[in-house]
Amino acid sequence: MLGRELFAHSRNPWGVRHLLVDHLRGSAGLARGFGEVFGAGEAAEFLGLVHDVGKGCCAWQERLGVVEGSGGRVGVPHKEAGTVLAARVAGRQLAAVVQGHHGGLPDQVKVKEVVAELRGSSVVAEQAREATAAVARLVPEAVRAERIVPPSWLAGIGSAERRAEALDLYTRMVFSCVVDADYLDTAAHFAGGSARVAGPVDMGALWERFRVRREGVLAARGVSPVDGVRGRVFEEAVASGEGERGWHVLHVPTGGAKTMAGAGFALRHAVRHGLRRVVVAVPFISVTEQTAQVYRDLLDPEERSEEGPGVVLEHHSAVQLEGEGAEGAWGRLAAENWDAPVVVTTTVQLFQSLFSRKPSAMRKLHRLAGSVIVLDEVQALPDRLLVPILSVLRELVEHFGVSVVLASATQPAFWSLSQLEGVPRRMVVGDVSNLFEELRRVGYEWRMGEGVTWESVAREIAEEGGEQVLAVVNTTRDSARLHRLLTGEEPGVVGVGVPVWHLSTRMTSGHRREVIEHVRGELKAGRPVHVVSTSLIEAGVDVDFPRVYRAWAPAESLQQAAGRCNRDGRLGEGRVVVFRPAGGGMPKDLSYRAAMDATAEFFGPDLAFPDDLEALGVYYRKRWALQGAGSRAMGEEIQEMRRRWDFPAVADAFQMIDNAYAQSVVVVRPGRPEAEEGVEADIAALRSPYPCGPEPLRRLQPHMATLPRHEVARALEAGLAEPVVGDLVVWRGFYDPVRGLDADRPEDRGGFVL
Repeated sequence: MLGRELFAHSRNPWGVRHLLVDHLRGSAGLARGFGEVFGAGEAAEFLGLVHDVGKGCCAWQERLGVVEGSGGRVGVPHKEAGTVLAARVAGRQLAAVVQGHHGGLPDQVKVKEVVAELRGSSVVAEQAREATAAVARLVPEAVRAERIVPPSWLAGIGSAERRAEALDLYTRMVFSCVVDADYLDTAAHFAGGSARVAGPVDMGALWERFRVRREGVLAARGVSPVDGVRGRVFEEAVASGEGERGWHVLHVPTGGAKTMAGAGFALRHAVRHGLRRVVVAVPFISVTEQTAQVYRDLLDPEERSEEGPGVVLEHHSAVQLEGEGAEGAWGRLAAENWDAPVVVTTTVQLFQSLFSRKPSAMRKLHRLAGSVIVLDEVQALPDRLLVPILSVLRELVEHFGVSVVLASATQPAFWSLSQLEGVPRRMVVGDVSNLFEELRRVGYEWRMGEGVTWESVAREIAEEGGEQVLAVVNTTRDSARLHRLLTGEEPGVVGVGVPVWHLSTRMTSGHRREVIEHVRGELKAGRPVHVVSTSLIEAGVDVDFPRVYRAWAPAESLQQAAGRCNRDGRLGEGRVVVFRPAGGGMPKDLSYRAAMDATAEFFGPDLAFPDDLEALGVYYRKRWALQGAGSRAMGEEIQEMRRRWDFPAVADAFQMIDNAYAQSVVVVRPGRPEAEEGVEADIAALRSPYPCGPEPLRRLQPHMATLPRHEVARALEAGLAEPVVGDLVVWRGFYDPVRGLDADRPEDRGGFVL
């Protein structure tokens, strides 16, 4: 192939092929810039340089010409040549980065097998040697003798177990640098331009904009009895932002303006330490939407280009873009890479990405280095995964320049677990006990007898609840049932006679946002309004009801629901009614049962209220003891897999939510022709034979709801949904204007059984 041009990708819409030498050097340069943030610039650059060396063989080049017009797969292995080069120079551990840059990080057995095979005389081995020789003539720096030395901090870790865990995360972060660089350089080719990477951000300017706009927001709001306390919390948080990097705990009662305080801390901390980014992770999409709007209002420029995400990027899409063939390859380019100064996402998105093995999920990880990570409503982290979560956060803090903020009104007793043993903890706000006393605004009533039913609860709400009531339940089916009872759609209960709104993940995020905004307006105006919601409303959604009903749930959920009651302290005392209905739904897993058993032991009639700090501390320790604190029940087996660098096993074992409830559905709500045109255009872009960036998925987020996978499968069979890309589907069936994708109102029970 002497003198022949080598290509990395097929023709773009302008008829230009992507030269392999340009792609290798372009990817290497981007990867080096990403990796230098955490001391991995040389390793990331070399791996980016060799990742596609295998495309230099004749067989691959000839097949590219054959499939170019059809958009099909080349089908000739191309990862192996670079894998061998990486193993020689960077070690077998990092060779996994090259071997996995399309299909995902492999285990070490697979890498060892590949390296051994390429010493032989198989067809793949011969093609790899041919490709290496061809590329070396054009990119001689791809073949080097000197080895790349691992970061010195790795050798400085005394414990063999912790060193193995740190190397696991280091590999993931380098992998992120390489695949993000690969995707950016590829997308730039098909867009006919250069790879766009945001430059350094002036965090000082963002802080100043935030400070000025916050003062304007406060001046425009009505006066609240708790404004003084909120102001004091904010000032303490900002002062704490000047402190050292590391672990910080923001323990503020509900209604204490925690979101604003967390933002103030994070921005000041970023300015003080020259950090690049603020990443805010929250447990529910509804909170993501609200939090992102707060940050956008305070930080986004008055006018901004549509070319990028602006200052604040909201990312909560759970679409899985990996797949076979060209569709999967192009789909991966639509994955989000968090190239924005402020990212608001979900804890699921954050941690699933950290423990994934797939390029589309992991390309964003290197953006975490040198950042402030604010984990809001941290009490929602699942017990069964606490061991690996706390471990990887500790590694990010100690080796990747990250500061972590644990924010919650119901702070778990994390420092009683061995994963944080000896780790310094800095309180963002002092005198927490006094703060809770100042912001105590509710009293509790209990409905725990055997005669409590959904019908009896609905009757009490209708007859005694008053004009403004929030009811929070545990499952989407329970929320739909109680909603039908309160609206008079089911026999046995006369409806409340006022508007009853509904909130659950079966509604699109845009629909939920509209409902929340409408409800806020009704509450502010003093008009009658009732809401039935799943737990998505109870963690950080800023609504203020005089009366709240909460189905029996773990103690932290009871307190979080109470945070929606008398939030601004305008009443003498709000009322929270906790009820345990016959037939009420709840998760069946071990950690939830342990939480419920511990709640029953410490909270209830004649016991402590859910906002008792001392009782909450004992509750968490009891709850974890029931599961075997720090044991396999809390994720220790995942740590064992991480120490073996078994990336596929870790990805399979680490599931923040059950895979059965992880599928996103795009919905065009009825009567919205203006939205339909844009949705269909973005769907067409994702289905196009040419790759696109993340913009279409960003625009589709407000139109997405979540369904169990088995429901989506039945909908596809019945013709009520259509595939888009990856596991994303578009819904073509019925959408209830109030309850969304109501499980109890399927369009065709014969062909679509839920």
